[in-house]
Amino acid sequence: MTSLARRFFSVAAAAVLTVAAACASSPPPDTRADDALAAAGHGKTGALVKLLESGVSPDVVDGNGNTPLILAVREGHADTVEALLRFRPQLDRRNRNGDNALMLASLRGDTTTVDRLLAAGAKVNGNSGAHAWTALHYAALEGKLPVVERLLAAGADVDALSPNRSDALMLAARNGKIDVVRRLLQTPVALDRRNDQGVDAETWARSKGNTDAADLIRKARARSKSNAKR
Repeated sequence: MTSLARRFFSVAAAAVLTVAAACASSPPPDTRADDALAAAGHGKTGALVKLLESGVSPDVVDGNGNTPLILAVREGHADTVEALLRFRPQLDRRNRNGDNALMLASLRGDTTTVDRLLAAGAKVNGNSGAHAWTALHYAALEGKLPVVERLLAAGADVDALSPNRSDALMLAARNGKIDVVRRLLQTPVALDRRNDQGVDAETWARSKGNTDAADLIRKARARSKSNAKR
C-alpha cells in the first residue's frame, strides 16, 4: 500500500469512527409528544395524564395543527377532555382547518364538553377575527338546539359571519333546522342579510325545499316591517 493510499485509508477510517461515535452518543428521539397526541385521540386518559405530568406540553400539535384537546373533543372523549383541562391548555387554539375545541364540541352537539369549555374560559365567538367560522355557526348548521341555547346564553354573536358571509340563521334555514331557526328568530338577528352569493335566509331555505323554515322567516320579516311602521 502506498503512503498516499495509507493516508487516505486513515482519514476515511477516522471519519467513520467519528460518525459512529456521534450516533452512539446521540439521545434517542423523544416521542412523548406523539404519544400524548395519540393518547388524546384514543381516549387513553391515564396514559395522557402521565405524559403531561412528565413535562409534555398540553399544547403540542400534530401535522394538522391539532392539539390533544382538539383531538379529544373531536373524538368525543369527555373524560379525557376533563383531565386535559386541569393542565390549562390553550382553549381557543385552531387547527389548520380553522376549528377549535368549542367549535368541534358544538358540531357534535356535545353539551357536556361545551359546558366544560365555556366554564374553563373558552371564547364563545372564537379568536380569529371577522368572517370566520364560530361555534354558533356549527351548532346551527347541525341543528344542535341545546348547544345553541348554551352559546347564546354565553354571548354568542348571532351576526357573526362565516367565510362565505353566512350567519347562523342562514345556515340553520338552509339545512331545515326548524327549532334552531325558531330560536334564532327570538334574537335581534338580521332578517334581510345576504351571503356572498346574494342569498338571504328565507330564499336559501326555500331553494332547499325547507319551506317551514322559509315561512317562519317570512312571517318574522313581515312582523318586523309592521312594527317599524308603528
